[in-house]
Amino acid sequence: MMTKVMNVAMIGGGFMGKAHAMAYAAMPMFFWPAPAIPHRKVVVDVTDSAAETARLRFGFDEASSDWRAVIARPDIDVVDICTPNNVHAEIAIAAAKAGKHIICEKPLARTVEEARAMAEAVKQAGVIHMVAFNYRRTPAVALAKKYIDEGRIGRILNFRGTYLQDWSADENGPLSWRFQKKIAGSGTVGDIGTHVVDLAHYLVGPIESVNAMTRTYVKTRPIQQGGVDKLGASEKSSGGERAEVDVDDEVVSMLKFESGAIGSLEATRNAWGRNNFITLEIHGTKGSIAFNYERRDELQVMFADDPADARGFRTVYTGPAHPYGQGLWPIPGLGIGYSETKIVECHDFFSAIATGKQPSPNFNDGLSCELVADALLRSGETGLWEAVGK
Repeated sequence: MMTKVMNVAMIGGGFMGKAHAMAYAAMPMFFWPAPAIPHRKVVVDVTDSAAETARLRFGFDEASSDWRAVIARPDIDVVDICTPNNVHAEIAIAAAKAGKHIICEKPLARTVEEARAMAEAVKQAGVIHMVAFNYRRTPAVALAKKYIDEGRIGRILNFRGTYLQDWSADENGPLSWRFQKKIAGSGTVGDIGTHVVDLAHYLVGPIESVNAMTRTYVKTRPIQQGGVDKLGASEKSSGGERAEVDVDDEVVSMLKFESGAIGSLEATRNAWGRNNFITLEIHGTKGSIAFNYERRDELQVMFADDPADARGFRTVYTGPAHPYGQGLWPIPGLGIGYSETKIVECHDFFSAIATGKQPSPNFNDGLSCELVADALLRSGETGLWEAVGK
C-alpha cells in the first residue's frame, strides 16, 4: 500500500508548534492507513537560532527564518501557521497564492476584514483550508454532535458555554502579545471566547445576535523579557517597566441563535482556580447534554424517554464505540488528552486533502467566529444587542 508523503512547512516554533509537530509524528501511528504521511520538512521562526532549536526539538529536516522563501518552494505541500495573530492573514494569503494547503491556528485573524480576505484568498486558490479549533475534535464533543444530529435530545432550546482560565489573573504576569490589540486583535474574546463560539456553531448552529459585557481588570503589565510567549504563567515581576493592556480580560454574553435557541457565553483568563475549564450544557425538548473539558473522557447525557425510575444524567465514557474511537485507545476511559485532539485534527485535515473536500472548521467557519467576536466587542462597548454580521 502506497500512502502519499506530504511536505509540511510549519511557521512558528512555540507552544502551538510543539502541539502540531507532535501530531504530525503521531497521526499515522493512531490512524492507519493514514490519509497521507505528514513529513516535517521545514520549520520557520523569527531568527535562525530559534528556527534551528525548533528543528532539532520538533524533528524537522530544515530550519529557516524566511517564511516567504519557504512558502514559494515547489516541494512544500502544506503550510501550517502557528504564529501570533498579527501575521496570520499575510502568511495565509501568500500561501494560498502559492497553491499550498493551509492549516491556521485560531483565531483565524485579528479582524473581520482580515478573516474575509483570507477566506477569499483560499477560495480563489482552490486549496484545502482549516482553522485549528481542536476542542471540537474531543471524542465526547463529537459524540454530543452525533446525539444531537440523531435527534436524541430533540429540538435545542438552550446552550450554555464557558471557558475559564486563571493564567492572567496575576497582575504581575508579563505583557505577552496576547495582551496587545495590535498583535492579538482582542483579548479573551479572540483567544478563548472563539473556542466557545466554534463549539456553539458546531453543536447548535449560527449565532444571530449577542448582548455582551466586556471588562479589562489588569490595566498594565510588566514588559516581557525575551520573545517566548509564556502565557503569563511564569516570569512574574512586580518591578520594572509596565505597559498598557488594551484588550479585554473577560466577556459575558447572552446569545440568540438563528434556530430560535437562546444561550450564554462566558470567557475569562482571570478566574483563580480554573485551569482549562471549558464547559457546555445543552438542553433540548427530549433531553440534555453536559461536558467539561477537564474531564475529557466523559459526556453527561439525560434522555427524557428513559423510564421514570431511571431518569437523570448518566456518564458515557468515550472509547472505541464512539467518534474517532477506531484510531485512539482500545478501552474506554484510558485517557484522552490535548495531544489526541491535535492528532484527530491532523487526521481530518489530511483526509480533506486526500478527498478534495473542505474540512470543518475551515476559513469560512473561522470568518463566522470572527463575525461573532466582532459583535461581542461592539456589544461590550454599546451595552446593546448587536447583530452578527454576514
